[in-house]
Amino acid sequence: MSFFTSQESLTAVQWVLRAVVGFVFLLFAAKLMGQRAISQLRFLDFIIALLIGNILAHPLSDESLGLEGSMITTFVIILLYISMTWLSLKWHHFKRFLDPLPLTLVKNGEIQMKNIAKARISIDFLFSELRKEKVENIEKVALAIWEPGGTISIFMNTAYQPLTPSDLKLDSAAFSHTRPIIMDGRADTELLSQIGKNRAWLLQKTGLSNSDIRSIDLATIDDKDNIHIHLDPSKIVKD
Repeated sequence: MSFFTSQESLTAVQWVLRAVVGFVFLLFAAKLMGQRAISQLRFLDFIIALLIGNILAHPLSDESLGLEGSMITTFVIILLYISMTWLSLKWHHFKRFLDPLPLTLVKNGEIQMKNIAKARISIDFLFSELRKEKVENIEKVALAIWEPGGTISIFMNTAYQPLTPSDLKLDSAAFSHTRPIIMDGRADTELLSQIGKNRAWLLQKTGLSNSDIRSIDLATIDDKDNIHIHLDPSKIVKD
């Protein structure tokens, strides 16, 4: 594992091995930090992303630097991140330091200039976010809130909200969650296990054989266990 330590020069194969090890280690690090750090960058997440990216970038591009020290440092930072996340759940004041309270930017159609300044955003940015939500008149906004994650939550006045079946007192079908059960010729055994089924049930339900499943690109299942096979038009044989 000479590629792991600092060298005067590395061969092409050693560079490849160093890149593979660094990539796998980053996958492990991201998994260890959890979905929150991946899905949204808040204050603490942003700091961690900068540190880890900077620490691992150098040994992956400089042969005179070894991977061992960078990986140890990264692992310690991950442990600190997990500790800080846990501490923010237990200590209210620390949580408020990392994730401050939301700021009201617009209330009943009026811009709250004081909170605009606290959020360090411009009026142009606020109107840009309103346009993304198809809001053409700020007076129609009941509430716009600057979230700790850096996004704006917008709530329209009830007079400008779209009608729903419940508003019209109409009956509507219950919500049904549709998920892929067969993808690229493979049955999702983990999903089958979650819904209390198995492969034998899938074969019986669809009337397919194992070889038939391998020819299916996509099949979905809803909450009532109804399975719909999506056929590729190009594969349909015409008489």
